[in-house]
Amino acid sequence: MFVHAGCADRRMWQAQFEALAARYRVIRYDWRGRGESADAAGEVAHPHDLIGLMDELGIRRAAVVGASDGGRIALDAVLTAPDRFAALVLIAAGLSGHRWPGSMVERARQCLHGAVPAERLRRYEEGAAEWIDPADLDAVAAAEAEFLVAGEGRDRTALRPEVWELAVAMNRLTRERMWRGPRSAEPRSAEPRPAEPRSRPRPAAKERLAEVTAPTLVISGLADVPEIQEVSALLARGIPGARRLDLPDTGHLPPLERPSEITAALEEFFDSVGYGG
Repeated sequence: MFVHAGCADRRMWQAQFEALAARYRVIRYDWRGRGESADAAGEVAHPHDLIGLMDELGIRRAAVVGASDGGRIALDAVLTAPDRFAALVLIAAGLSGHRWPGSMVERARQCLHGAVPAERLRRYEEGAAEWIDPADLDAVAAAEAEFLVAGEGRDRTALRPEVWELAVAMNRLTRERMWRGPRSAEPRSAEPRPAEPRSRPRPAAKERLAEVTAPTLVISGLADVPEIQEVSALLARGIPGARRLDLPDTGHLPPLERPSEITAALEEFFDSVGYGG
């Protein structure tokens, strides 16, 4: 099960999807409200959606690979239903319960405000704009791709042209759907929603890393935003027995930028933990 990054869609897994299909049943999907999936309105629980999709497809147990916010979703799903997951791979992953430092938030904000004036961007993000300028979508998509996918200290020239073009295209579609679609949000706690109601919320994943029992591989690009690399380090330290792979000169989407290396790492990891699909 492949869970895409928040700045991308299921296309980011194309190389791994094709290569691993020779040995495994491979599923990649678009989150609700992203890519080609239907709009999401109201509260969204992406970890619940992941488990629900497995139920719908008759998948009792799977390995799950998540990138960026997709990693956060994958980890929350593993903590929600540990018996459903045989292995976990977290690539430049986010983490429920973790608050991004103000320095990172400010740099990201400056990146976007350098692309589109702040007031216009605010109207887009609030769904209050009567019309969205296609040039603004292009500018924001390119700015975010340069900040994340290329990584701080690099620019678009560090990426192969086809990687840059796909990263921008995915980011543009993501922004367009966010700006044009109905307002939706995950629970403020970012906690996965269970199949049945419970009387009190459990702690966020950041406080529960020691509970992860699935064999875990944590992958990080060393050209990624430093604060995101720090979360990878936190995950590798906190999850019992987690393995870590750092890729030099690689930004936020290693599956896109280093497809053969990621595919090989996944195959080696699955073999080493006895996962046969």
